[in-house]
Amino acid sequence: MGAAQARVLSTLVSTEELARHPEWRRFDCRHDLMKPELGREQYAGAHIPGAAFAHLDHDLSAPKTGKNGRHPLPDPAKFIAWLGAKGLKPSDEVVCYDGGSGAMAARLWWMLRWVGHEAVAVLDGGLAKWTKEGRPVTAEVPKYPATVYSGKPRADMAVDVSHVVQHLGKESIVDARAAARWRGEAEPIDPEAGRIPGSLNRFNGANLTLEGVHKPAAQLRAEFEVLLAGRKATEVVHSCGSGVAACHNLLAMEVAGLKGGKLYAGSWSEWIADPARPRERG
Repeated sequence: MGAAQARVLSTLVSTEELARHPEWRRFDCRHDLMKPELGREQYAGAHIPGAAFAHLDHDLSAPKTGKNGRHPLPDPAKFIAWLGAKGLKPSDEVVCYDGGSGAMAARLWWMLRWVGHEAVAVLDGGLAKWTKEGRPVTAEVPKYPATVYSGKPRADMAVDVSHVVQHLGKESIVDARAAARWRGEAEPIDPEAGRIPGSLNRFNGANLTLEGVHKPAAQLRAEFEVLLAGRKATEVVHSCGSGVAACHNLLAMEVAGLKGGKLYAGSWSEWIADPARPRERG
């Protein structure tokens, strides 16, 4: 893998680039929070050739306990074993995609980097752009020989709820939910509306153009720098409802050259599980 390819497979790839590289591993991450099996059904109907399926609830999350949020991070060893079962090799270049925005795909993008797989990118525009351009899809499920994948989680990429509690007011929390949810005016998913005190708001949909692809790196950087107002990227903790859309903001900041932010995977859904934790609205 040359240096140019390594750079390409670090954040985003275009549909044109993916079409030129059938050897790149592909993962279909489509998921509907309200219809959890819809993504799997859609994958069975048609997907990008060579793509394996990654289920947000079953493959990219740990079991829910009622206190750990809607999509807690899985045990790293179990996730690494799943990668091996999918036939992934440390040398593979990986492209993740979903139905369009990239939020679900960004979760797998982040998790692969979390266990040390750096050669991974998100398909810009996702399957929506791929199919709009008339590119091929198939119902054939690929079979890759299982491997023994080796990886080790990076402790510097994620924080837990105790860290967030201890650092309230000391670090910047960027909430990726829509503004109405951040303000506590509406909450269609979780049982309580509001936000973690002091959170800034950057709706992850703001990372995209009207055409559904990511804004240019310079524009993303300028917008995030306004939001952060001088705060360092390494002092930012990303949150959302359950640690998925937050990964989209982490991806956008990486595209913008603002590296080093951390994920709070439990996010709002874990935060509100303890009534003693403070809330903020308005």
